[in-house]
Amino acid sequence: MVRVVVVDDEPLVRAGLRLVLDPARGIEVVGEAGDGVTALRVVREVDPDVVLMDVRMPGGDGIEAVARIRAAGLRCRVIMLTAFDTDGFVLGALRAGADGFLLKTEEPGLIEQAVLGGDDGAAVMSAPVLRRLVALAAEPVAPAGAPPQVSGREWEVARLVAQGLSNAEISATLHLSLATVKTHVGSLFAKLGLDNRVQLAILVLELESGTGRVSRRSR
Repeated sequence: MVRVVVVDDEPLVRAGLRLVLDPARGIEVVGEAGDGVTALRVVREVDPDVVLMDVRMPGGDGIEAVARIRAAGLRCRVIMLTAFDTDGFVLGALRAGADGFLLKTEEPGLIEQAVLGGDDGAAVMSAPVLRRLVALAAEPVAPAGAPPQVSGREWEVARLVAQGLSNAEISATLHLSLATVKTHVGSLFAKLGLDNRVQLAILVLELESGTGRVSRRSR
């Protein structure tokens, strides 16, 4: 039997996963938790083979829980199971020591296969997540002057904004879809605490010139 702990803040999701993980296939759910803090305690107590871990939970998120499980030297493999596949969640979970990342939109059979395969040491990734990781690996690395939270591709977009290009022009220059460019611009605003393209352009120019000042409208 592959012994599994299910961690999710929604009781209905935990109940659904119990139904998916069929004992007839050699899977036994031996524990549950509704947050990351409780998850660590349960994993210590029952010593499972695999943990299915949600990412976003009140009272201690899944990424922090993975990091604590690894720091404690616990032997279980951890597969993240979430509705969110943003870069930050995926990379944060993998850096913390997760062994895989599945979306909750996957077919139940794939989740079952992931649990069985996860115990054998196989890497587990949803297809959209794997494609995103490949795309991230192909993205340029941000230059030294770029803020650390900004990806290389985002900084390329930021530099073109600073040159006065529109989203459509950036799309054509970088061979990205218009929707992707808009997403990058919105991400830059959020990560850098900016309100508009003018503030972004000023910040890029200051960082690239080495002044290090951030000139932006006070909120």
